[in-house]
Amino acid sequence: MIDWIHTWPHVTAAFLASLVEFIEALTIVLAVGSVRGWRPALLGTGGGLVTLGALVAILGRALGAIPLWMLQLVIGFLLLLFGLSWLRKAVLRAAGLLPLHDEAEAYRGTTKALRRNEPAPAIWWDPIAIATTFKAVVLEGIEVVFIVIAVGRPVRCSSRRLLELPPPASSSCSSVWHCVARWRVCPRTS
Repeated sequence: MIDWIHTWPHVTAAFLASLVEFIEALTIVLAVGSVRGWRPALLGTGGGLVTLGALVAILGRALGAIPLWMLQLVIGFLLLLFGLSWLRKAVLRAAGLLPLHDEAEAYRGTTKALRRNEPAPAIWWDPIAIATTFKAVVLEGIEVVFIVIAVGRPVRCSSRRLLELPPPASSSCSSVWHCVARWRVCPRTS
């Protein structure tokens, strides 16, 4: 049986981090859909989900062959580098050397750039909208895979064998899938 006291913090952390990435991707899809049109935004999203599913299905087993500690070390190092970059920008902004980030201005600039080459209403194939939503879904999904790998840990079943699963399909409920898969594989002794 799974030791839930030690497993739930990992599941909760992976789920919440995955949920943040899901909301980021959803925000991009909603913004592109409202500015460029819903059909191309949903086409890009669907293509991104299919590509992401194929990547996870093909490369999931390959990632399972790499030792978990090595993956966690590499991903942790990359996260540390990103964190130091964000910390540097925050310190420069606090010191007044870098202007504060204005979200409203960034939104206005992005929507202006997206509306600059607005397609004709009869055309349903908008490469800008498709590429934007495709890229957002694939990148955020890959981030979810890395989060689940970095936060996940091997679970010792009651039969004393170590269970390591390949990275699950990347979605906001990947942690739940991971937990259910671990529960199904580890036999109960009572």
